Amino acid sequence: MLKMFSTQLSGLFKRLQEHEDFAIEDGARLLAQAAAGHGTIYVFGAAEMGAIPLEAVFGAEPMKHAAVLTADQAEAVTAADRVLIATRHSNDPEAVAIAQNLAEKGIPFIGFSTVQDDSSGLESLADVHIDLKLAKGMLPSETGGRIGLPTSMAALFLYYGIKFTLDEILSEYEE
Repeated sequence: MLKMFSTQLSGLFKRLQEHEDFAIEDGARLLAQAAAGHGTIYVFGAAEMGAIPLEAVFGAEPMKHAAVLTADQAEAVTAADRVLIATRHSNDPEAVAIAQNLAEKGIPFIGFSTVQDDSSGLESLADVHIDLKLAKGMLPSETGGRIGLPTSMAALFLYYGIKFTLDEILSEYEE
């Protein structure tokens, strides 16, 4: 089972890399605006996506100018700041509320989520949105369903793509 999951996960990462390459670069450029303008890059993760802000701030190689954003702190974000919002589904109420607040204030942000058919949520509000395309588990279960929904792993993969690109942009800016 683990071998099948590994193969599926590898395929997911490859698809994200191939199909979201431009969005990753656009997202990094958007976040670079905060770093260059002396703002903060706030990172919010709903539920299991809490791994993203923790990695950005407390990981072995933290993102420059990053801070964890909670729903309670969303009002404190200013025009000099940029935000990355990660959630399992694009219609997550907490993530959408933060996104609406940012959009009303004209603060650009990135979103990672799986777009829901009935949704006009995070994907319609974000300046850059990357669809995780993880609507169901990656493996068949013995009961006929699907298991293995690695949303936080996919979001961490995208986070690192943005972080590496952001680091390149900032190194060019600092030279």
